[in-house]
Amino acid sequence: MPSPLFADRPAQPPEPGAVDALISQTRRLRGEVDAVRRDAAADEDDPRQRWQRALCDLAVHQLDDLGAQLGQLRAGVPVEVQPGTETGGEAVRDADFATDPGTAYGAAAPARTGALLSRVGSAEWNLLTDEVSWSEELYQIFGHTRENGPMSLDEMPTMVFAEDQPLLQGMVTDCLIDGKPIDGEFRIVRTDGRVRTVHMTGEPVLDADGCTASMWAVLRDVSELRRSERAVRESRAGLERSRDIERTERRIAVELQEAVLPPWRGSLHFAHDGPAPLDVAAHYLPAASTGLIGGDWYDALALPDGDALLTVGDLTGHGVAATSSMAMLLGALRGMAVAGIRPAALMGHLNQLLETSVQPALGSAMCCRYDPVAQTLTWAQAGHPAPLLFRDGTGRALRRPEGVLLGATGGTAYDEAETRLLPGDLLVLHTDGLTRGSGAHDDDTGARRLLALGPRLAGARDAREGVRTVVEEFGEESREDDACVMVVRVGH
Repeated sequence: MPSPLFADRPAQPPEPGAVDALISQTRRLRGEVDAVRRDAAADEDDPRQRWQRALCDLAVHQLDDLGAQLGQLRAGVPVEVQPGTETGGEAVRDADFATDPGTAYGAAAPARTGALLSRVGSAEWNLLTDEVSWSEELYQIFGHTRENGPMSLDEMPTMVFAEDQPLLQGMVTDCLIDGKPIDGEFRIVRTDGRVRTVHMTGEPVLDADGCTASMWAVLRDVSELRRSERAVRESRAGLERSRDIERTERRIAVELQEAVLPPWRGSLHFAHDGPAPLDVAAHYLPAASTGLIGGDWYDALALPDGDALLTVGDLTGHGVAATSSMAMLLGALRGMAVAGIRPAALMGHLNQLLETSVQPALGSAMCCRYDPVAQTLTWAQAGHPAPLLFRDGTGRALRRPEGVLLGATGGTAYDEAETRLLPGDLLVLHTDGLTRGSGAHDDDTGARRLLALGPRLAGARDAREGVRTVVEEFGEESREDDACVMVVRVGH
């Protein structure tokens, strides 16, 4: 409903071809966004996916509104259509952008008025004659019947939320008295009890003396749009909270891991009393596919009788739960090893501990006890990759004794194996995350690549350089799981 304020600047209608092109582009873009929305995963437990779906819903609503407004621009001033009257094909095509009029309010779809949607209505209040005119769409927005007639400016606040009534009254007063344009939103309670959010824009119509003669307004039902915007805000807030939790959990897990794993950097020397002491170095490699810390560990410990404890292991899961269980298990392992418990029996106790833990988990582990006098390595394993022995530049995997995963079944027995080590030998202990890379690098391929490092490892000056060689080969891969590697060189 044009205002006389702009009578001196008549609007120039846009070129039909240009508007048609914009409508076609909007319709095509709407279809593409809708396809993305349908393909979006509907995992309500994933904050990121909820946020993405909310953004798609909002984009669809906004494109619907844009398409409807372009349709109105092309149609020009709407002409009311009587029920059963055929409309132009071009006007009907704009229905692609929205549901039938009235369906948003639980009513049957009435006849369409040109290209206007039921979500946009118009009104004019004549202050000189007290006449009020409402468009058909405005009756639908308010749920008001035409038999009851349009509502005056004094009657409208009765359908507005109590806390929004001052806003509406203020806008109307400013418009009628000060000549200010109207632009604001308020909530209404329809006659059927449904709550809708309405955006109102309008201007005063001045008479020849410059006094306000009437007020016209366009009212738009923006309930679905605001609901989509609110869903985006809420899902974004949920995503931010989830990220904050992940960052906090990672920080705690890192701190716990650093407190539990050996603090040493470089090489350590064990079993100095024997003819073949050990030079030991280790390294932790984080996973590339997750920001959370896993339950992998490594440890080397000098025991009271002069032997050396060497161990690596991996618990399922990531985050604080995995690192706290790893801390519990590693603490128990150290205590039992210091108490003189042999590797096989030690594995049995760890299995019982993990099985009865408050936080159930599965884990693989390997425990080795080195006797520097006899130069023997006694070891047991629980579902873990065997140590790799490199001698004279050639590597092989040691034969694994029997042992199931920790926490898998109670009361199981673990076997031990014993291997004699020679001066110059080099052992590589690792968790399965090291050789289980992405792509074509499965466990067997990774193990063969590790054994192929024999000539390079033979030339390493110490254990630390041996770790560096392994990390150079495997460290840049996109691992799905974190990993530990320990290199042990037997001295002369």
